[in-house]
Amino acid sequence: MLQPKKTKYKKRQKGRIRGYASKGIFLSRGLYGIKALEGGWISSKQLEAARVAATRYMKREGNLWINIFPDKPATKKPQEVRMGKGKGPVEFWVAVVKPGRILFEIDGVTIDIAKEALRLAAQKLPIKIKFIYSKEYI
Repeated sequence: MLQPKKTKYKKRQKGRIRGYASKGIFLSRGLYGIKALEGGWISSKQLEAARVAATRYMKREGNLWINIFPDKPATKKPQEVRMGKGKGPVEFWVAVVKPGRILFEIDGVTIDIAKEALRLAAQKLPIKIKFIYSKEYI
């Protein structure tokens, strides 16, 4: 009797976030920023809430850049629907974030204002964040 051929590779789950970010790991525009310490999905609503929190604290002085974009559709099936019958409709859009990715950058404000603004923004995000600053600041 023939046995199925064994492969040495494990099957990967769809959408699993593996490894560290290779792009967007250095500050490119601002002096201060926040870096992701873990991977995950960040929805467009969470990004917008973080942006609003940071810009309100900065009182619209200085510049704020968002370095990620929610370009992955997340689908969901309605409640109490039986199995099968295809994929559900798009519910929201997410940005896939790997550890080490710079999410927000700020320039044109003091370090105290930047720290507090980015702390308020980080509270709106579902992943662990670290405040960083450029070597030009030192």
